[in-house]
Amino acid sequence: MRAYIFVAGLIMAGCISSSTLGQSSHSNPWAPVDVGPLPPIASLTDGVWLKGDLHLHSRHSHDSSNNSEAKIIAFSESVGMDYLCITDHDNHVQGDVAHNTWSDPEFKSKSLLLLYGAEWTTVRGHGNAFSATPYDHQRLYDVRDQRDVVVGAVKRELGIHLSANHPSGKDHFGYSYDMVDSIEVWNSAVWPKNANAIMIWDDMLSSGRKLTGRGGSDSHHGTPDTPEQATKNTYQRQANYVGTPTTWVFAKERTLQAVVDALTNGRVAVSANPYAPRVEFYADLDGDGKMDMMMGDNTKATGKPIKFRIQLTGNTVAGASYTVRVVKNGDPFSTLQATGGKEAMVEFTDTPASLGRTYYRIEVEGPPTAYPQVPGSMALSGNMVGLSNPIYFNFDPKF
Repeated sequence: MRAYIFVAGLIMAGCISSSTLGQSSHSNPWAPVDVGPLPPIASLTDGVWLKGDLHLHSRHSHDSSNNSEAKIIAFSESVGMDYLCITDHDNHVQGDVAHNTWSDPEFKSKSLLLLYGAEWTTVRGHGNAFSATPYDHQRLYDVRDQRDVVVGAVKRELGIHLSANHPSGKDHFGYSYDMVDSIEVWNSAVWPKNANAIMIWDDMLSSGRKLTGRGGSDSHHGTPDTPEQATKNTYQRQANYVGTPTTWVFAKERTLQAVVDALTNGRVAVSANPYAPRVEFYADLDGDGKMDMMMGDNTKATGKPIKFRIQLTGNTVAGASYTVRVVKNGDPFSTLQATGGKEAMVEFTDTPASLGRTYYRIEVEGPPTAYPQVPGSMALSGNMVGLSNPIYFNFDPKF
């Protein structure tokens, strides 16, 4: 029969039955849903940790001084970097990066993996493009003032990794985060200025985006060769240069493509400098004492407790206390204390919700690690040692 319902003076007509009366005919679009099959977790042992810097400027950027590609590369080799991406401003060469930065005779190294990239510099913010092979950056430059859907289509056609640079402040990233693969959460040696970038990262993660957090020194100036240069450029290598901060990737192999893949997949940690300890974050899903997943990995929650492990690998101060902060879904979850030494490690247990997204990430503070080649950086980074990317549960694999 046809029933009429009078609600607050409105007449609603429809074919209903007594069994559906008072019930919504629409499902809640915000209710947790099963994400379906997820890709298998990759090996935790079949890979290699590689360290590098993903945001650097050479003489091909007009606002850079005394910083040739040869100087950047030689310094990077001297501090043991594994990979590098020189990201000159594309608007300084009208988008023609390939015939400037990449074609420079100094763009070569016997030990470093040199990624192809540039800083996409627009009125709506800046981003870095990373690629294992040369690509047509001019196409990305030419659509910088177009709608996000146009930019995103070109990015996909080029097959590049696009990353949002220094997302807050003067040159905040004003494009959709749906079209980027990572976000610069630690820009330069000045750690405190990144608070807003961390907040934006947590916002993006909480919205369901599986977005890698990375670092970048954003260094523009090389070693001053004369006292005059040292006086003119106060923000020099003594305070901020290659590796402040350093981005670590757990790559399947020592190749350019493996670096980009690891960056995209979120198997990434960031440390204050190349000598600072690396924050490694793992989870034991079945309680057998063996770690089954690491930062960047995504799996279904079972409703059972999971043991998490945070390990500081590298140079820690023996006997010193390191503060390990666990962030869950954007909020402080737990604060732990790790003791520096050969086995600097702490563990905690929690039960991710069986339905709905959950993520955990780590931040570590402690004694600054000396970086003799860039001594001023220690004061700028303060006690910040490093951070991890999240471990994810029930995230949509499309993001």
